[in-house]
Amino acid sequence: MTSIAAAMRNPFWRLKSLPWVILLQVALAAVAIATAADLLLTQGLSLLLSNAGSGLLPLLQLLFMVLPVIAGFVVGALALTLLERWFTSRVYIDTGVLWALVPCVTLVIFVKGFLPIPAALVTMSYPLVVGVLLGVFVVGKRHWRRW
Repeated sequence: MTSIAAAMRNPFWRLKSLPWVILLQVALAAVAIATAADLLLTQGLSLLLSNAGSGLLPLLQLLFMVLPVIAGFVVGALALTLLERWFTSRVYIDTGVLWALVPCVTLVIFVKGFLPIPAALVTMSYPLVVGVLLGVFVVGKRHWRRW
């Protein structure tokens, strides 16, 4: 039976055939690297805030509103870059794999929230998930295929 016939008969066949284990490994590595960078960025921002004058506070408030989306973009782009570098020979990256990478990264960030790891930006939030989605699909534009 061909894969097209299997997909027509069972719509969940594509979900079962995705490389979930590899995607979860990539998501775990990306979130671990992003968490380490988050800890360093938090230290740098605390030094910046302690030395910032009152004239910079409106700019810093704007920065803090945008930072979760930027952090999510970086996590999504990092996850896709790791997938491209480590697993290109084992995974054919197409739109389905890109869509599957987003919930894998989101799941790892959600589970990380239950661990006693301090984090400021890489925590489960809607702006972070939107940033992950943007990061995966903007950086992965070359992997888009027409349906």
